[in-house]
Amino acid sequence: MIFNYIRVSTVLQHTDRQLAGVSCDREYCDKLSGKDICRPQLQALLDNLREGDIIQTHSMDRLARNVQDLLRLIDIILNKGATIKFFKENLTFYANKKADAFQRLMLTLLGAVSEFERAIILDRQKEGIAIAKAKGRYKGSKKKLTDAQIDEIKEMIAEHQNISSIAKKYAVSRQSIYNYL
Repeated sequence: MIFNYIRVSTVLQHTDRQLAGVSCDREYCDKLSGKDICRPQLQALLDNLREGDIIQTHSMDRLARNVQDLLRLIDIILNKGATIKFFKENLTFYANKKADAFQRLMLTLLGAVSEFERAIILDRQKEGIAIAKAKGRYKGSKKKLTDAQIDEIKEMIAEHQNISSIAKKYAVSRQSIYNYL
């Protein structure tokens, strides 16, 4: 089977530019950061991968944003007997053929560039937040619960209701419940 793997960092981003017109048998799409490999669709793809399958992805940074994860994922894919093809970098790694030294070098170099790019983005974000805080413009993220909901939660806690069920009801984490209390 031929699988396309597509990833964007947020649900607000569009996947249109990735693998447009590239045919496949099944597509997997994550709308999550590539900071690690804990992505549901990536894990589903790896679980469904069989010998002889082909994975197509737009570019290396769509698969992983750091060199260690990139190398680990490629090893997992190749060890399952599958092939992976990166369109932007024009690199293909075949399960039945050992990667040549140049391919391995390009993989590591380009992976390092993606990792560096992510680090720069995070640094810029931190700088922007620090400047906004200094100007009194940054208030953090918006509250997920209204004051009325917080009062309801406090009543539920007083009635000894389970924190996990309360968190599930309001679609927040348990830690958020504790923070509001």
